[in-house]
Amino acid sequence: MPTTIAAIAAKLGAAARRFDIDVLPRCDSTNAVLLSRAESGAPSGTVVIAEEQAAGRGRRGRTWFSSPGDSLTFSLLWRFAPGTAPAGLSLAVGVAVAAALEKVGAGSPCVPGTPLRGQVTALKWPNDVLKDGRKLGGILVELVPGASHAAVIGVGINLRLPAAMPEDVRAASVALCATNEDVNADDLYAALLLELLAALETFAVHGFAALRPQWMARHALQDAAVSLLSDFAPARAGICRGVDSDGALLLEVDGQVERILSGEVSLRPA
Repeated sequence: MPTTIAAIAAKLGAAARRFDIDVLPRCDSTNAVLLSRAESGAPSGTVVIAEEQAAGRGRRGRTWFSSPGDSLTFSLLWRFAPGTAPAGLSLAVGVAVAAALEKVGAGSPCVPGTPLRGQVTALKWPNDVLKDGRKLGGILVELVPGASHAAVIGVGINLRLPAAMPEDVRAASVALCATNEDVNADDLYAALLLELLAALETFAVHGFAALRPQWMARHALQDAAVSLLSDFAPARAGICRGVDSDGALLLEVDGQVERILSGEVSLRPA
């Protein structure tokens, strides 16, 4: 069933007034659409949902595969007070996404009220949402040019794995539903927006530090041997010691703990 603004607004209740939602049947990228609208003065709380993305983007220039009925994809514009530091924002968003999935009970099979296997959704620094050790969703945060306190927050979640998804990507991915049961996308969108509202309001006042315990409770690679991959340097091996209050990765190498900022790097189990 197609997503409708009225259905999502009804599920948001009083919080609906905090959002200005637009549903597009198709676009290149919800982040690209919303960045353009943000530069033209779109208000905080503007949401762009796409039933299909032709050129969805992930971190490091990767493609996010999206097809009608298979993916939940949207972007949210949030304007913080000038001077707000964005450090750790993608991790704060991860906490909200995981909490929403857990509260809706979107597991496999898709039975309302059934929690995700293991009770919690795992998170991998800096922007991956995992289920059963594979990628369920991703987050892409982009700052609005000329306004570093304004962020476009893109979220993509696999409802089912698209048929066109390459086999190597499919092998590392997972969907909410292993079969063809219907997923109530309106419920998911409403839950995600409510949890994002709560997390972003907390972040605006206290930064990522206030959400760090929730992120650490879902950390998929805590104290695990990992490899840190970069486009511009050799891979590095170490032990993942979590993240600090600014959202920086804590990587232990030869007994010394280093802070790694997000940048163009990727974290993998060793």
